[in-house]
Amino acid sequence: MNSESLWTRRDPFAEFDVLVRRFFGPAATRPALEGRAFTPAAEVTRDGDDAVLRVEAPGLNAAKDVVVEVDGGRLVVRGERREQSTREQDGRGFSEVRYGAFRRSFDLPAHVTADAVTASYESGVLTVRVAGAYTSTEPRRIAVTSGTAQTAALESGDEAEGNESGE
Repeated sequence: MNSESLWTRRDPFAEFDVLVRRFFGPAATRPALEGRAFTPAAEVTRDGDDAVLRVEAPGLNAAKDVVVEVDGGRLVVRGERREQSTREQDGRGFSEVRYGAFRRSFDLPAHVTADAVTASYESGVLTVRVAGAYTSTEPRRIAVTSGTAQTAALESGDEAEGNESGE
């Protein structure tokens, strides 16, 4: 079983965007909106009982541009890229601005609280560790009884009650 299936929550707006692009083609993309949002790559791996989420987000100021929070049983990672560069060439000034906001959310197991989550940012990668995320994910076998055994038990109980009240 893929561990990401326990964590990944699809962004409905991203799915809608994909559907619109497939139906209408690239011309449907409004140039004014391009570049204003991006979806950074993310992976979830298991490290013992902990889950480790890594999000590629280069060029961010972790203190100003990144927010990690637990909200309603979900781990939410969001941020905004604000990058501006200026250069001069042949006596002319050039300025380039790249920006965009992102939001990724992942379902958390019911037993995980915000106290179990830590985050760090280094070399353009945001690493979020969820301590103990896999502690109660071991499969438990549930006994399955046959329908005939249950029916026989019910019938014998009903007959006994019927005999007691009938005599």
